[in-house]
Amino acid sequence: MLPCSCVKNRDFDQLKISCEKELLANTTFTQIFNLYDEETIQIQEDLIIEGYVISSDEAGNFFGVLHLQDDYQYPTEGLQIELDIRDSHLFYPIGSKILIKLKGLYLGKSKGVYKIGGVFSSFGNISVGRLPAPVVNQHIFISCEQAKELAPTSISLQDSLVRFKNTLVQIEQIEFASAELIETYAVKEQETDRTLIDCLDREIVIRNSGYSDFQNINLPKGSGSITGVLLQENDDYFLVVRDTNDLKFDQERCEDLIDEFTSNSVFISEIADPENNADARFIELYNSGASLSLKNWRLLRYINANTTVGATINLSGIVLEANSTLVISPNGKEFNTVYGFTPDMEVATSSAADSNGDDIIVLVDPFDTVIDIFGVIGTDGSGTNHEFEDGRALRKPVINKGNTAYSFDEWLIYNDTGASGTINMPQQAPVNFTPGIR
Repeated sequence: MLPCSCVKNRDFDQLKISCEKELLANTTFTQIFNLYDEETIQIQEDLIIEGYVISSDEAGNFFGVLHLQDDYQYPTEGLQIELDIRDSHLFYPIGSKILIKLKGLYLGKSKGVYKIGGVFSSFGNISVGRLPAPVVNQHIFISCEQAKELAPTSISLQDSLVRFKNTLVQIEQIEFASAELIETYAVKEQETDRTLIDCLDREIVIRNSGYSDFQNINLPKGSGSITGVLLQENDDYFLVVRDTNDLKFDQERCEDLIDEFTSNSVFISEIADPENNADARFIELYNSGASLSLKNWRLLRYINANTTVGATINLSGIVLEANSTLVISPNGKEFNTVYGFTPDMEVATSSAADSNGDDIIVLVDPFDTVIDIFGVIGTDGSGTNHEFEDGRALRKPVINKGNTAYSFDEWLIYNDTGASGTINMPQQAPVNFTPGIR
């Protein structure tokens, strides 16, 4: 006896799925998110949203979850749906448009990610859980529109990532940290983070499942681009890829390239110590030349008459565009309150950007060469021509490059003494300061 059977399609990964032609969205992701008020809620209204599938569980790196964004290109919002079904990629392929009837579903937020789905309770608190398989088809419908080719948003790790969370993104010129090149994507049966570094030494984590099909594959050694879903966990961001095809690491590693540069076109243009608000201090740099990476550039502070460095700011990760300023604040929240915008870089208090007016500030390049200096190392600024206590040091507009030796003639110095030719005129924030304006 010989068993036999027949099928019409030998491609077993394809399922014939009924699609929805009549259902229409009547709300947006943003409007749904606005319903959330710091605790999980059940949606009672007959609301319908539509979105495009950006995740896939085909390779096992996503499990029990479906990620959507509000457009297949230029998305503004994304969310995740908790589902108690396996092989969801067979029902909801990448790029397909789906519609969700929200009435009866739960909306919550966990570690910065909006979620919809079923519900579970723990110690009296309810949270969004997986939508049971028997009711999935009562809420989630696939559109009859042909699946779209997704256009991931090209981003840089210098960008504010909050704008792109829960959406599909692409990052260029990135590679795995050299210390991890001997590793595989993940430890077997363990969720594993691997570190990615771009060519300006900025980092982000890629999170891989220890149950994925590519768990035991060695990490690629080159450099290139990565596409993935950008997720948030509290204040940290990480990427999750659908499979290894999301990585195109076919270029020379960044660390093998010349990526440190010097120039005297970057210089100190303003140092602030407002009389009325010490928390509104800042330092401003200006670039009069071509766009320049500040990888391994540093801003040094010699406190009072000390001849050893008292504080350092590493400027790696900053690309200072041509004819642009870089405003550095030791108190970003207060800076925003006082001056009305966010500083380009926030650093610690007591750092090189937090001088009380009698210190020396030095800008050095990646090769430890002094590019610009304010003040005289070994000389306390009090009572000298480089004291700016309760005032500011403003570079004259005619200056367009750094100077390796302090020259009083290049500066307008305001303080509360007027000593040694300086201007006795304490400065008040914000009216007497011009951060971001050269």
